[in-house]
Amino acid sequence: MESLFSSLKTFFKRPPVIIDNLAFRLHYRGTFIVLVACSLMVTSKQYFGDPIDCISKDDIPNKLLDTYCWIHTTFSIENAWKKTVGHEVPYPGVDKATDGQKRVYHAYYQWVCFVLFFQAAFFYIPRFLWKAYEGGRVAKLTENLNAPLGSDNKRIELLAKYLKVYEKRHNHMFYFYSFMEILNLVNVLVQMMIMNRFLGGEFTSYGWDVLQFTEWDWSVRYDPMIKVFPRLTKCTFHRYGSSGDVQKHDAMCILPINILNEKIYVILWFWFYMVAIISAITIIYRLTTLLFRQVRLSRTKAHCSIVDRNNLETVLDRVSVGDWFLLDMLARNMDASCFNRLIELLKGNNINAKV
Repeated sequence: MESLFSSLKTFFKRPPVIIDNLAFRLHYRGTFIVLVACSLMVTSKQYFGDPIDCISKDDIPNKLLDTYCWIHTTFSIENAWKKTVGHEVPYPGVDKATDGQKRVYHAYYQWVCFVLFFQAAFFYIPRFLWKAYEGGRVAKLTENLNAPLGSDNKRIELLAKYLKVYEKRHNHMFYFYSFMEILNLVNVLVQMMIMNRFLGGEFTSYGWDVLQFTEWDWSVRYDPMIKVFPRLTKCTFHRYGSSGDVQKHDAMCILPINILNEKIYVILWFWFYMVAIISAITIIYRLTTLLFRQVRLSRTKAHCSIVDRNNLETVLDRVSVGDWFLLDMLARNMDASCFNRLIELLKGNNINAKV
């Protein structure tokens, strides 16, 4: 199992330079890792066995029947979900097939690993766009300024000169980053809609149904996870008989893979709703940083507690929201004493504006 997830270890390492917030990292690191890990588990036959095993009383080879039913999908009988198991039906959704009965076909299990992987890729796109747009600017500006003993006063002065020369020219960074946060929210909402469509409209209420399952009366109780991810289904195989007539063979198929799938999508249901709520709160917070200077002041002060509040307030009164956004990222990546010195220089307003 360790070898299975060894490729994900690099995503747990702290980046040398922080250019985003925790909510942003929840998308391209947290959700990305969860989705890729789930995709790897679904494809790991050695840990969870064969994905499908079909049984039939006829002389059809089991391996052939397994392959056929996996490729051509299996189905359940709609009106057999709530019948009494052991008396009316052998398993929820499995019943004698007659003409006119509504069948629910299950084909998603063939695509789960691919869908999870592509979803993970989409969660990384905003990070890729923001990193390309930022272009390593913060890393270059804070080079050798993240250690108290290695602080270079000359570099701090050069950084202060840069900020003075390019004062009120960083709004584009703030607005692009805000757009990426909106894109994160749109992405998670679209992904939830895709998953709902992928699971036949069952994903939207899937988590609530599972939570309410334990409160149902035993006389009418059936596991909602079994309806979405049935562990036993039906499959019909047609072939020519010895006389040349078409023969129909009825088979029942066990889907061990769905034991894993149902757990994965319960976790994803709660995870996606959590990420969507946090993303919406983040956008509201981003709007407050745009409208209220005191929020920006408190935010940057929290990153560098030793900086003089009056000096910081004087600087933020003069600069634009984009300049504050860059200063806030510098505060997160610079040593506190270096950042305090930078604010003192910017507040002094006596910097020679020549780089």
